[in-house]
Amino acid sequence: MKIIEVIADAIYIDSIKNIAKKNDASDYWVVSSEDEERKVVRILVKREQRQIIMDALQEILSNNLSARVVVISVEATLPREEILEKEVEKTSAAETTREELYDSIGKNARLNRTYLLLIFLSTVVVAIGLLKDNVAVVIGAMVIAPLLGPNLAMALGTALGDTDLMWKSFKTGLAGMSLALVLSIIIGFLWPMNVESQELLARTYVGLDSAVLALASGAAAVLSLTSGIPSVLVGVMVAVALLPPTATLGLMLGAGQTELAYGAAFLLAVNIVAVNLSAKLGFLIQGIKPRTWLEKQKAKQSMTSYIIIWVMTLATLLVVIYFHPDFIK
Repeated sequence: MKIIEVIADAIYIDSIKNIAKKNDASDYWVVSSEDEERKVVRILVKREQRQIIMDALQEILSNNLSARVVVISVEATLPREEILEKEVEKTSAAETTREELYDSIGKNARLNRTYLLLIFLSTVVVAIGLLKDNVAVVIGAMVIAPLLGPNLAMALGTALGDTDLMWKSFKTGLAGMSLALVLSIIIGFLWPMNVESQELLARTYVGLDSAVLALASGAAAVLSLTSGIPSVLVGVMVAVALLPPTATLGLMLGAGQTELAYGAAFLLAVNIVAVNLSAKLGFLIQGIKPRTWLEKQKAKQSMTSYIIIWVMTLATLLVVIYFHPDFIK
């Protein structure tokens, strides 16, 4: 359960109460305030009620520029809530509102010093793990690398028709991949190459199973976020990490191993395309979409276009891989 706190002009209080009553909110109350012009209303809601109530509040408060809506987590309530016998109408299959998703996923699109520092450190760690054939070190680098975040943010931007978020995510992802690749090339040039490392060689081949794994992992990431179980993301980051193939590509290029670099490049491309495709489909299936009709139309057009582009790109990569047996393991 969560509390939706609404701070608005006093004239909106009755409308806010009506929204709480109409949608069978568990409870609601007006908080006393010294400001007579603005009031605070708190609404205790179950997860299936949140998006409906949030949409209704945005509808009535759209002209109140000073209004603010805050979602507050609730650890427990007494008495215990009983399951409603009445079936509550759902706007989507997701248990997390689009606003909460935007806040949690959108921050992954920020290109800042912390993001670049994490990319730098994780690249150094994964490069050492690959060259030393140490699977534990490689997994550790997968967990701390933030490369999956911008891809999920781009998929969310597509679902919401938010071009600003899509563009920010693209720039952040590109900057991270570029930094990891350049740093890996430098390490590959300076560090003796260990061509017997199984962890390294495993990232120089790609097959149909790689595409299936990336598709499943991208969908699992979206499901975990929309259902409010972010801990699953750790497993996703390990299952379809983008950093190891990027580092492998750089290490091979730095060492002059161009043939093996081709395989790593194809594995990286398949992972990126498959993750983005399945994430977009995941948001679509979960019913994550904008609130207004016009925004929904824009999002529908962008979602259709991007899904077609990603499907065609993935199909092209798989055809090339299938007819180039040197890349298949």
